[in-house]
Amino acid sequence: MKAEYVISNPDWRMCPDTKLPEYAFIGRSNVGKSSLINMLTQQKGLAKTSSKPGKTLLINHFLIDERWYIVDLPGYGYARIGKVGLEKLQKLINGYIMNRPQLTCVMLLIDSRHEPQKIDLEFMQMLGENGIPFAIIFTKLDKITQRQWGINFKLYKQRLLQDWEELPPMFATSADKGTGRDEVLQYIESINEQLKQQ
Repeated sequence: MKAEYVISNPDWRMCPDTKLPEYAFIGRSNVGKSSLINMLTQQKGLAKTSSKPGKTLLINHFLIDERWYIVDLPGYGYARIGKVGLEKLQKLINGYIMNRPQLTCVMLLIDSRHEPQKIDLEFMQMLGENGIPFAIIFTKLDKITQRQWGINFKLYKQRLLQDWEELPPMFATSADKGTGRDEVLQYIESINEQLKQQ
């Protein structure tokens, strides 16, 4: 797989002018987004990882095999940047999600160690209300016992079924172990194939 960094910018209107499909990766701050992107592309330093949450404050485009983009969006819900900073971030994220015609699917990252969080559920609600396709990628699977993961996953499904008739596709991943890489990439490829036939 060939993956290259293309551009970072603070506004969806400045995104690359191409017709290629875009898969936007987003989640709460510190969910392991950069690590997951690096694991999927098998390039260690492609997306900049940081132990400090709130590092990504721009829309980052990575071109994959010259056929599609991974779009690294800022993490949401990081309180330390203050109210004004949060509002600015919200505007940037919503601007891209609501207005970018190339956006094909939102890959919503969720930390597998936690029970359903209000902020993630609200974000899903927003995607659903606006008819934006999304898949859920659970991260950090290696940081949790299989038993605990089974409990958390069940809780998530039960919680989602309260709001959704049909559950979105879900993937369990570990950036450290490479778990889930093939499944996520196959899912993206299957969508790309469908788009070709349209």
